[in-house]
Amino acid sequence: MSENLKKVQDMKIERTIKALKENGINGYKVKNKEELKELIESLLESKSTVTVGGSMTLFEAGVIDLLRNGDYNFLDRYKEGLSREDIEKIYRDAFFADYYLTSTNALTEKGELYNVDGNGNRVAAMIYGPKKVIVIAGVNKIVKDLDVAIVRMKEIAAPANAIRLNRNTPCAKVGYCCDCKSPEKICREYTVIRSQGDKERFHVIIVEENLGY
Repeated sequence: MSENLKKVQDMKIERTIKALKENGINGYKVKNKEELKELIESLLESKSTVTVGGSMTLFEAGVIDLLRNGDYNFLDRYKEGLSREDIEKIYRDAFFADYYLTSTNALTEKGELYNVDGNGNRVAAMIYGPKKVIVIAGVNKIVKDLDVAIVRMKEIAAPANAIRLNRNTPCAKVGYCCDCKSPEKICREYTVIRSQGDKERFHVIIVEENLGY
């Protein structure tokens, strides 16, 4: 990346972090996955109960491995051999976790988090339940406003996730949202998190890399 483009990106990140803080949300910037790991370890208490929402970002950033190998009680929804009942129990137990880690479909420069969920467990835990929420977002998730966030979901996040999950939906075939009624659709709960009353609960970490969808 050229120096000029880097400056533009830095200004975008700083605007977003400033807006997050004004909204009662803690914002951070890290350069890479190594700095991300250090920051997450500083935020998590040892022996605490930790779980995650569905996220490719967490895999790409090495967060899942960090939690599996760390000194935490990790409620691992991705553990091999889990039944559907086991996974659903983890979804419910997430509400009582000390920390909930996830990503977001889009993060606006006004400090808003826009998300679309298939069954609602991820956004539900982000909104209420876990004592603290840590959101990891690649710089590619930052958008100007909610209008652009909606476009990003329809043209990038939704079709990419439908393909990843092998869903038989129109977006998985054509590469963009068709506002379908398919029984296999993954876009069911639409949420916007604008602010937090508890300024210690919500933490958003922006990584200066492209991560996830």
